[in-house]
Amino acid sequence: MNITVFGVGYVGLTTGACLANLGHTILCVDVDESKIKILQSGKVPFFEPGLQELVTQNARKGKLRFSTSAEEGVKFGEVIFNCVGTPSNGDGSANLEYVFSVAKIVGEHLNDYKVVVNKSTVPPGTARKTAEIISEHNKNGVSFDVVSNPEFLREGNAIRAFNYPDKIVVGTASEKALPIMRKVYSGRMRTYLPIVETDWETAELIKYANNAFLATKISFINEISNICDRTGADVKIVSMALGLDYRISPRFLNPGVGYGGSCFPKDVKALIKTAHEKGYQARLLEEVDALNERQKKLMVTKIKERFNNDIQGKTFGVLGLSFKPKTNDMREAPSISIISELLAHGAELRVHDPCALEDARKIFNDKITYCSSAEEAALGSSAVILVTEWDEFRGINFSELGKLMKEKIIFDGRNIYEPELLKDEGFEYIGMGRK
Repeated sequence: MNITVFGVGYVGLTTGACLANLGHTILCVDVDESKIKILQSGKVPFFEPGLQELVTQNARKGKLRFSTSAEEGVKFGEVIFNCVGTPSNGDGSANLEYVFSVAKIVGEHLNDYKVVVNKSTVPPGTARKTAEIISEHNKNGVSFDVVSNPEFLREGNAIRAFNYPDKIVVGTASEKALPIMRKVYSGRMRTYLPIVETDWETAELIKYANNAFLATKISFINEISNICDRTGADVKIVSMALGLDYRISPRFLNPGVGYGGSCFPKDVKALIKTAHEKGYQARLLEEVDALNERQKKLMVTKIKERFNNDIQGKTFGVLGLSFKPKTNDMREAPSISIISELLAHGAELRVHDPCALEDARKIFNDKITYCSSAEEAALGSSAVILVTEWDEFRGINFSELGKLMKEKIIFDGRNIYEPELLKDEGFEYIGMGRK
């Protein structure tokens, strides 16, 4: 099939490359000329494991190309995926400006029947509004259908998430659109893969509910971790025991410095706002969001307490800047809050991340020192602060690292180290809810 993807951000480019790999011919369209030029030169403008290879391979085959022409995009695709960004407004609601802009463009250039697919995460009612906008600008009365098909990609593991999803959600009122969507995904259809076929609003809410529940699990275990800190319990054992209950499962029960990224913070806030607009106060989700913001600052509180509220002029090494491993994405990353708070209290920071140094430089400029290794970041520091659990940080030689530090103290923001092992190396260990 010929498929157009509007938007070459994380969702759009991953979706386009993976669909091309299923054998479809893909045209990715974006108004950002600089991004399109980067992609046309054969490079990917962000880091996602395996994506560069997938883009290169399918572009070489002629299955994937890039353009800034919206009209070309509308006329090319039998199916049009709307994958543009939906950033948060100041009040937490989803900014749908770009989604509706694509809908307007589609309406203006419709030349034959199209299935228009909202892939971006959007609140209930968006598909309905999308259909209205297309109809308003569809002066020639060309037939079309709108589908809500939310993405469930996971940064750092997006290609596998696309190829081996736990579900595909398709929301539409059209019997004509359903077999077309099945054809789009035919390369990865398996008898045991649940396909949830439903209406627009239910499909849209499924994505928000999915992310809000996972965010709730994270905030829940962080709350338990904070209670462990005050009672002397060990959260590692508590979370392990919880995970043994088949009704709960161990996934997302890893306490730390809070969640970040482009999905959980934005989607929780948007769901809270959607509920409010419908006359309901989602108090549980409000507390999930509020606790997460508190959690980001808890590490700074631990650091200040350890140094008797005086960190002026002290040097700290920060390991990990992206909101999670295997990505350079720093959107809503806990590292931003931690670094900003430490700077405000007069600390000097030496930071290292395998992929996100340039992204951090855009945020902090020359306020911090950027290092090419964990060892360089630890040099002369009073403590090392682990913020993002990259695999390369798990194998650090602490015997050698300690020789570079002024004081042998580690703040483990993700509980990836065993306290006893660190103590054996002469380190003082401070984790999140650990003994």
